[in-house]
Amino acid sequence: MRRWIAIPLLAFALAACDDGTTTADAPPPVEPTRDAITHFGRMILVDHDGPRGQIHLEDGKILWFPAVRDVKAFTLLPEESKDIAAMYVSDMATAQSWEAPDTWMPARDAFYVIGSDARGGMGMPEPVPFSDRSAADAFASERGGDVVMWDDIPDDYILSSPEEGMDMGMNMDHGEGHK
Repeated sequence: MRRWIAIPLLAFALAACDDGTTTADAPPPVEPTRDAITHFGRMILVDHDGPRGQIHLEDGKILWFPAVRDVKAFTLLPEESKDIAAMYVSDMATAQSWEAPDTWMPARDAFYVIGSDARGGMGMPEPVPFSDRSAADAFASERGGDVVMWDDIPDDYILSSPEEGMDMGMNMDHGEGHK
């Protein structure tokens, strides 16, 4: 009798843990080439410094973003596709440099530093992703900002206008931004 009770309880517990994503079925990240054109702005992705992003849609299409800010914006804009199979961002904890981040991680798994002096590929304030919390804490200690998770990045931090970005101390002459 215990076995008959245990099986439904186990099934219920496993179902409760399912958040609706199938990471085992998610397509892997792809390394960009000069043919990777950004979704917003139609620019060459690899010409932009700082953390980048890629979204894989259910239909197999890959969308490229020169900044993590743009990845998050894509998910917030009602006119954009919600048929997302996977989202990846640069892992700045393991990247060889700010100029050419070369490692990827699932966007929802990252620790993000927001409010730092770092600027993304388009010169705007950038949520800087890290796979390692201690690396994120060290970056925030050195460059300012707070460490948050994906769902805790404020919408207004992402959707602020370029003028508001300028008011936040944007400096496009310090080497972190558009080439």
